Amino acid sequence: MTEQTDHGQTRCGFIALIGAPNAGKSTLLNALVGGKVSIVSHKVQTTRALVRGITIEGDAQLIFVDTPGIFRPKRRLDRAMVTSAWGGAGDADAVCLLIDARKGLDEESEAILAKLPEVRRTKMLILNKIDLVPRPALLELAQSINAKLAFDETFMIAAINGDGVASLRKRLAGFTKPGPWLYPEDQMSDAPMRQLAAEITREKLFERLHDELPYASTVETDQWQVQKDGSVRIEQTIFVERDSQRKIVLGHEGQTIKAIGSRARAEISDIAETKVHLFLFVKVRENWADDPARYREMGLEFPRGG
Repeated sequence: MTEQTDHGQTRCGFIALIGAPNAGKSTLLNALVGGKVSIVSHKVQTTRALVRGITIEGDAQLIFVDTPGIFRPKRRLDRAMVTSAWGGAGDADAVCLLIDARKGLDEESEAILAKLPEVRRTKMLILNKIDLVPRPALLELAQSINAKLAFDETFMIAAINGDGVASLRKRLAGFTKPGPWLYPEDQMSDAPMRQLAAEITREKLFERLHDELPYASTVETDQWQVQKDGSVRIEQTIFVERDSQRKIVLGHEGQTIKAIGSRARAEISDIAETKVHLFLFVKVRENWADDPARYREMGLEFPRGG
C-alpha cells in the first residue's frame, strides 16, 4: 500500500454521491473511477447497496460511496435503501448532491434538499446532463437551488460523455484529509467479484426486459470456482417473486436467458480478466423482499416493521 508520493504525504477521503433515482449517480461514479464499479440502468432504483468506487487524483485517494437513489419509501426494501443512502452521506467527508438538469428541482429532489442541512459535511451541488439543457436555464437552476441551500461549490457536468468530470475529481481531492491510502493503488472497488458479477447480470436482466420485470428481482452468485486452466466457473440464481416473471426471464425456448447470460459473461470476463463459464438459473422466491438474509447479502440493514 502506498503511503508516500512525490507530492509528499498522501491524502484520503470518502465522497458520498446522493440524489433522486436516475439522476446519473452510477454513470458519474463509473466516469470518476474510469471503470465499471456500479450498474447503470434506465430502470430506477437499481443501486441497492453502498458501492465504493476508488480512484487516485494526485496524492489523494478518493473513495466514492454511490448511494441508492433517495425516494419516498413504500416497501421494506425501499426503506432499507433510503436509510442506507442517508447513512452513507453522514459518514462521508463531503456530500455531492446530483441533480438531473433536465428535470430540475422535482418533488424528489426538493425532499432531499430539505433534509440535507441535517448532514453536517461539505456539500457540493452537481448539475448533470448539462449537454441537454441551454446554458441560461442551467445558471438559473443553479441559482435557485443555492438560494434554498447554500452549497460550498457548484459543478456542471455531463457524466455520460465525461464533460466536467476531470475538474470535479480534482476539486474533490481537495476535500480529502492527510492520511494513508486505504486501498491498493490499482483497486477500483471494494465490492467482491462475486457481488460485482451478480450486479452485472442484474444490469443485463434489466437491459433486456425493461418494464416487463419489477426491480425487486435480484441475482445471487452461488458459486465461483477457479478452474485448473485459470478460467472461472460461475453459477448464479435469478430470483423473481412470481412464476409468470420466471417465464419472462427464460423467454421462448430459453432464448431470453441465453441472451442475458451471453452479455453478462462477456462483461464479467472483461473485468475478471479471464475466461468465464456462466450458468444462470431462475427461481421463484415469494416475498424474498421480506427476508433479512437477502438484505445482508446486498449490504443493507433489514428494517423492522411492515
